[in-house]
Order: sequence, then C-alpha cells, then structure tokens
Amino acid sequence: MTKETNPAQTAAPAEDAATRARRIEKDAFQEGWRASASTIPAVLAWGVVSGMAMVKSGMTLWQSLGMTLTVYAGSAQFAVLPLLAAHTPLIVIFLTAMIVNLRFVIFSAAVAPHFAHLPWYRRVWYGYFNGDISMGFFPQRFPAHTAHQPAGKIGFFEAVCYPGWFAWQIGAIVGILLASQIPESWNIGFAGTLALIAIMIPMIINRAALAGVIVSGGVAVAAINLPYRLGLLLAVMIGMAAAMLADKFIDKEKE
Repeated sequence: MTKETNPAQTAAPAEDAATRARRIEKDAFQEGWRASASTIPAVLAWGVVSGMAMVKSGMTLWQSLGMTLTVYAGSAQFAVLPLLAAHTPLIVIFLTAMIVNLRFVIFSAAVAPHFAHLPWYRRVWYGYFNGDISMGFFPQRFPAHTAHQPAGKIGFFEAVCYPGWFAWQIGAIVGILLASQIPESWNIGFAGTLALIAIMIPMIINRAALAGVIVSGGVAVAAINLPYRLGLLLAVMIGMAAAMLADKFIDKEKE
C-alpha cells in the first residue's frame, strides 16, 4: 500500500521559497533606491539640458521626443547633434555615437556575469538601462566575487536604473517643451555638472578609487580635443586601469 502525498504539502516549500525570493528582491530594491536617490536631481538636470540642445540644434518637436525615448545616452546625443545640424552622412553619425558609447561595452562586461542566469532577452533589456549611475553603485554592492550569487541583484539594479531613466525622460521632455522659455543664463548644464560631482565624491571609498578618479579626470582634460569625444572613452579605460593597478599595490602592501 503506497502512501499518498498531499499536493498542498509539496507545494508549500516552493511557495515559501518564492515568497522569500520576492522579499529579498523587494528589500534589495529599497536598498538600491536609498543608495541612488541622490542622483535623481543631476539626471533630471542633464535631461533638461539634453532636451534643450535637441530643439536648439534644429530638430522638430517629434524628432526630439523620438530621440530622447530611443537614445538613452546623453554623451552620444550631445556628440551627434552638431553632426545632425550640419547634415553629416548618416554612417558618420552612427559611428560617432558608437565610439562615444564604447564605454558601455566595458560597463556591460563588468555587469554581465551577475545576470548570466537570465534569458537573453532580459539581459538585453537590462543592458539598455545600464549606464554611468548603475556602474557607480552596482559593483560596490555586488563585487565581482559575488557573480554566482543572484539573490537581490535584479531588485537593486532596477532600483538604480529605472528611476534614473524616468528622471532623464521627464527632464528631456521638459527641456524640449520649454526650450524657448528657459534662458541660457540659468546655466542648467553647469548645475547638472555640480550635482554629478557631489554624487561622485561619496563613491570614492578607498585609495584605488581615488587613483582612478584622479587619473581619469586628468586624461579627460588632456584629451578633450580628441575627435568624436574619444577623450571620454580614453579617460574611462585608463582610469579603470589605474584603479586596478592601485588596488594590486595596496594588496601587496597589506601582505
């Protein structure tokens, strides 16, 4: 005589595990929001500047709205707007945007191992939102050695990325609609830069990070005249290399 199994008893552990997983992601989302909420004013300000720049470069209302909703990359927008205004061939505009955004390849390579367990379409979705702000917070919360531990990462990542995306779009739409009413004497772009600096300073948590900031800042200034904003990509790569070297030297000192 076989002993019958109660379906409710076998389903209970799975339900408990699912509930626990949802709670972990919810707590991680709240943690990510608390960590990154201070970035919203800066992102909003940059969005306004981006919207104003699109309209003042000669783009129509609908072209500007279409660009801000599909091109989530401020540096690329600012790089290609003068080319669009000058009626540069489309291939040149496309390549310029690709070169300016090459740093996102580095960012994606750093984050990819943490989301390797997800289906490809979800990785593509999160790749669209991955950017400077997420790279400022995610690696601090989830270092490389936690790549095999997926708990909490989706919630944290979404909390950092989604509010920033909405802030950017709201700011850009405001800038597009009010471009003619916002005087340039307000220096909104400079205000956004100051806000980003205020966000960056608390992220300098050790000497390696400080070395990366100093080196990348110096390279960015020295290479500011490179075409297609290649100085930005160069600053990112050399700054990351400097931080990694400094980290190795610090580890040797501890030994």
